[in-house]
Amino acid sequence: MSGAWLTILLLIALGIVLVVLFNGLVRARNQVEAAWADVDVQLQRRHDLVPQLVNAVKAYMSHEKDTLTEVVAQRDGAVKAQSVGEISALESQLEKSMQTLIARVEDYPDLKATDNFRQLTDDLVDIEDHLQHARRYYNGAVRDLNNRVERVPDRFIAGPLGFECAEFFQAEASSRGPVQVGALS
Repeated sequence: MSGAWLTILLLIALGIVLVVLFNGLVRARNQVEAAWADVDVQLQRRHDLVPQLVNAVKAYMSHEKDTLTEVVAQRDGAVKAQSVGEISALESQLEKSMQTLIARVEDYPDLKATDNFRQLTDDLVDIEDHLQHARRYYNGAVRDLNNRVERVPDRFIAGPLGFECAEFFQAEASSRGPVQVGALS
């Protein structure tokens, strides 16, 4: 009888371990999803701000039509993107275009002086700060999930139960080089 009880106790202990591991993987996956939702909210705030910003500068910067068109096109592409990698690359391009647009505003002191433009740029800075925080949190959650999915003993139940590594939100490779400082043309 004692052998049967030992076997039952070992099976119960194994079951408890499996449940704990599974619940940890679920928690890590849900944390990644929640963190991505936070990033998505900040990206949506940025996307909502782009048309307002473009409309605010349109009247002053009529001969900068290419810059405005590029910003709007990149915003539209970023809104339609699906994968984290694609979103990451498109958002990086959009960020650069918006920085170029803001830099070009330096040539238009009347525009810089308007309350509407100042409010929009303040909102943009606020969004970028929140977005940076959300990206860091998301990448931390991805790291934690990926660690769980790849390490033993979690690895033995992660694969068969469909848990996969998540993709980091990364900067575009071209943005990793040294910053070029110079006069705008």
